[in-house]
Amino acid sequence: MSKQGNIGVSSENIFPIIKKFLYSDHDIFLRELVSNAVDATQKLRTLAVRGEVKEDIGTPQVRVSFDSEAKTITVSDQGIGMTEEEVERYINQIAFSSAEEFLDKYKDNGAAIIGHFGMGFYSAFMVSERVDIITRSYKEGAQAVKWSCDGSPHYTLEPAEKAERGTEIILHIDEESKEFLAKDRLEGLLNKYCKFLNVPVVFGKKQEWKDGKYVDTDEDNQINNTTPAWTRKPSELTDEDYKNFYRELYPMSMEEPLFWIHLNVDYPFNLTGILYFPRIKNQIDLQRNKIQLYCNQVFVTEEVEGIVPEFLTLLHGVIDSPDIPLNVSRSYLQSDANVKKISNHISKKVADRLDELFKNERPVFEEKWSSLKIFVQYGMLSDEKFYDRAAKFLLLTDIDDKKYTWEEYRTLIESEQTDKNGQVVYLYATDKDKQYNYIQHAQEKGYQVLLMDGPLDVHAIGQMEQKNEKTRFVRVDSDTINKLIVKHDTTEVKLTEEERNALTEIFRSRLPKGEKKHYDVTFESLGADADAVSITQGEFMRRMQDMAKLQPGMSFYGEMPDSYNVVLNTDHRLIAGILKEEKEVMEASLTDLRNKLAEQTAEVEKMRKEQNAKKADEVTEAERNTLSDAAALQAETQGEINKKLQEFGSRNDLVGQLIDLAMLGNGLLSGEALARFIRRSQQLLG
Repeated sequence: MSKQGNIGVSSENIFPIIKKFLYSDHDIFLRELVSNAVDATQKLRTLAVRGEVKEDIGTPQVRVSFDSEAKTITVSDQGIGMTEEEVERYINQIAFSSAEEFLDKYKDNGAAIIGHFGMGFYSAFMVSERVDIITRSYKEGAQAVKWSCDGSPHYTLEPAEKAERGTEIILHIDEESKEFLAKDRLEGLLNKYCKFLNVPVVFGKKQEWKDGKYVDTDEDNQINNTTPAWTRKPSELTDEDYKNFYRELYPMSMEEPLFWIHLNVDYPFNLTGILYFPRIKNQIDLQRNKIQLYCNQVFVTEEVEGIVPEFLTLLHGVIDSPDIPLNVSRSYLQSDANVKKISNHISKKVADRLDELFKNERPVFEEKWSSLKIFVQYGMLSDEKFYDRAAKFLLLTDIDDKKYTWEEYRTLIESEQTDKNGQVVYLYATDKDKQYNYIQHAQEKGYQVLLMDGPLDVHAIGQMEQKNEKTRFVRVDSDTINKLIVKHDTTEVKLTEEERNALTEIFRSRLPKGEKKHYDVTFESLGADADAVSITQGEFMRRMQDMAKLQPGMSFYGEMPDSYNVVLNTDHRLIAGILKEEKEVMEASLTDLRNKLAEQTAEVEKMRKEQNAKKADEVTEAERNTLSDAAALQAETQGEINKKLQEFGSRNDLVGQLIDLAMLGNGLLSGEALARFIRRSQQLLG
C-alpha cells in the first residue's frame, strides 16, 4: 500500500538550505552515498559473524553506475537494507528544532552539515531533482519498499520488487549537475574519495585495447584497494610493499621516497598511517598538502594543517583516524583534545624515527641529509619540543661536504675560532664558487667554513645563535679576514684625513652608479700580502635582507639597497702607489683649494664654538645666517676638491682594474662592466 507524508523537519526550506550551504562541495554527495553503502555492508558482516544472518552473505560489493540518457546515477549495495519502519526512522526524521537554529549552527561551515545525523544521505539533493530509494532488509520475510522525494518535504513510500537484500539509491540528476553524468567525472570522484574503502566498490567493466579502441571486458572494474598498506601490520610489509604503496598514492612521481614511518596507535586515540619523506633536489620540489587524511578508510581531505604539525605538511603519505570526523573545521581542530594529541604524537614519532636512523645508520642518514635538512630545520624553527629532540641529530655541513653534529663541530673549531670576547665564530659560505676567494683566505688562516645554502639556513642561523651561548655566525665575505674573527686589537690605519678623503673620492669615481646598490669606501691595515681592494657585505643588513625574502613582514629590509664596503688595504703597494701618484699629479692644482678649505673650516668651527657657548635664544638671526653662508662656502670648496680627485680617478685605469677585480671576486661584475674589464685587462697586458 502506497503511503505519503512529510519529512520530520520544522522548516519547509530544508532542501534549498542544503543546496546553498553545500554548493561549493557538491561533489561530496558521492562520498557520502558510497560511505553509507559501505557502512551497511560492514553491519551485515558483523551480524553474519554473530550468526544473526541466516544466509551465506558471499562477498558483498558496492556498485556505482550511471545512465546519461535517463540522467540517473545509482549507488547500490548488498548490505543490511531497511524495512519500511527503518526507512521511516532513518530517512524521514531529520531532527532540527527550527530553521533558525540550523542556519545559526552551520552558517560559517557548510561542510559540517554533512555528518549531522541523517544528513549524509540528504547530500544527494545537492545534485538531484528527485531521489529514489529501493531497499530490502536482510531480515527473513522482509518486504522491499520504495521511497521517493522530489526535494520538497513531501515523500512517498510504497511496496517494491527487489529480489536481493540491500539498498539502491537512484539520483535523478538536475540540469545544473549534468557534469556528473560522465564516466571520467564519476571515476575521478571515486578514485578521490573511495580508493581505499574496505568494501569492494565496482564502477563499470575493465577495458582492453581491441581493434584500435578500448572496449569493455566481462570483468568488473573494482576501483579500490580494500587492504591498503597502512591497514596492515608493519611486520607483514616489505620495503617493496611500502614503495609500491607510495607509487599507488602518487602514480606520477618518478622518485622513490627516502624512507617512511608507519603509525599504529590505539590508545589514548586511534591513529594509523604511513608518512613518507620525499627526496628533495631543490626548493621547487617542496610541495605541501600531499598527506591524505582518512576516517575509517574514507578520504576526507589533503589539507591537514592542525592535524599534522605544520613542518610535517611537507611529508607525503596517509593518516587515518576515526577520532577525526569526516567534516573537519578549523575551529574544531584548534579546540579538540584528541587532535592535539595526534599532532604531538606524530611529531614525536618522526623525531624518534630520525634519531633511530641517525644512531644506527649514520652513513645512510648523512647520505639522505640534503633532503632531510629542510624538514628538520623547519621543525626546529616551528616546534620547540621538536627542536629539543632534533638538536642531537641536526647536521652541519662544511664546504668539503663533511658532516658534523653541533657538538662535534664546536669541538673542532673552538680553539682556533674563538674571538677576543670569548665568542665562538662559525664562518659560513652560501655559494662555494662565488665566495671561493674568501673561503680560501679563511682556510689559509686555519679556519673551518660551513656551507649554508639552504632556503631556511638564514633562519636556522639566527636560532642557533639564540639557543647557544657565546655563538656567532659570520659569512666569509662579510668582512676582511682579520675582522671576521677579531682576536686582538686591529692595526691602526696611518693615513691623514686629507689622504683618506683623496682615496675615497678617487675610488668612488669608478664605482657603479644607478644600481640598487650602495658602496662605502673604508680603510684597513691588512698587511702587504693581503688583497689591495676587497668588497664585503655587512652580516647584519645582508641577513635581514635574506630573511625579508622569506618573511613578508620584513619587507622594509627587502626594499633597502644592497650595501657593500669597498675596503682599501693601506699596507698594499698599489694603494700606496695610487696615493703617491695623486700627490704628484694633483698637488699643484689642489694646494690653493686645500689651503682655502682649511681657512674656511677654521672659520666655521670658530663660529660654531661661539654660538654653542650661547643660549639658543641669544644667537641672532644674522649670526645664524653668517654661519650658514660660511658652511655653504666650505662645502662648495670641498666639492671642487672632490670633483678634481674624481676626475683623476676616472682617468686612472689601475683604480678601475682594482675595483673590477674585487667586484669580479664577489660575482658583482657582469654585462657591459665585465666587457670593459676584459678590454682594459688586454690593454694593460699589451
